[in-house]
Amino acid sequence: MSGDSPCTPSIDQVEDVMRFELARGDALLASAQPVLSHLLTSGDQVQFGDEIIARIRGMANHAARQLLDAVAEADDTLDRDALLARHAEALAEAILGDGGFLSHAHALALEIHWADKLHHRCGLDAVLTPFLQELAASPDGEIASAAMHVMAAQARFVQQQRRMELALGELPGDLFHRLLLAMRGCDELPEPAGEQAEAHLRSTFDEAKGRAGHMARLLLALGHKADRALAIDHAGLALFASALALASGLSREHAIYALGENQLARLALALRAAGLPQSALEAQFLLLHPEITLPPGFDGLSAERAAALLTLAQD
Repeated sequence: MSGDSPCTPSIDQVEDVMRFELARGDALLASAQPVLSHLLTSGDQVQFGDEIIARIRGMANHAARQLLDAVAEADDTLDRDALLARHAEALAEAILGDGGFLSHAHALALEIHWADKLHHRCGLDAVLTPFLQELAASPDGEIASAAMHVMAAQARFVQQQRRMELALGELPGDLFHRLLLAMRGCDELPEPAGEQAEAHLRSTFDEAKGRAGHMARLLLALGHKADRALAIDHAGLALFASALALASGLSREHAIYALGENQLARLALALRAAGLPQSALEAQFLLLHPEITLPPGFDGLSAERAAALLTLAQD
């Protein structure tokens, strides 16, 4: 997606380039889960970042410990350490065998990787961003409260990622359900403690109280002003990813994936689909990929066509 041309391509030619790049990006995403599975089980971490692999495995181990802790708490006669020693490793491997968990954990690991990269590149704090500080001081009580909740949730996320952890309450609802099924599938798990633990975890789970839910509520409360979150250096990476997903129709995971070097077409199309003019779009690329030049003629691609290309790529 770089280089110059002596003449400006037609919109059809630009769309052909975007389709090709999306197809290439989709192929790379499709190969990510098998590669992650291989590296996590074989220990061969050379071709994939050690830090990313370690974070994913750490999140799976932490999820397994939380599930088994709930079983131990359901029956105080159980030996927690013995329960963990017997089941934690197998449960963590079962969790890592879930493609949805791998994708979700991979996106979170990439998110903190990019947040750290932007902090080193331009001093952008992962929690106290200019936009969130502004919103927290808003005279609108709903917006101020929502911004404070987002900052608190983001601070917890950063701390958990530093420890390579993932709280069960932060999972998407469908993934939370599948992890409970993985726990249910543990051989010789003490009963009825296992059933009681699952019932308690289900009764206390509220997806809306997770970090993604807080960010979605803030963006909805902002209404037409939510597009101000589409500036990474102002809103921060976390809120930017949620705003991009909301405005472009991508999932939040795919909005994070779009930041990668092999997903540049997806990022460009998502930003255009979200309504960013060319100058603002180029400003985001300058922060994330300063060496990249958008293809000639891309500025003629409408938001509607960009959204259509993204939709076709996801079908």
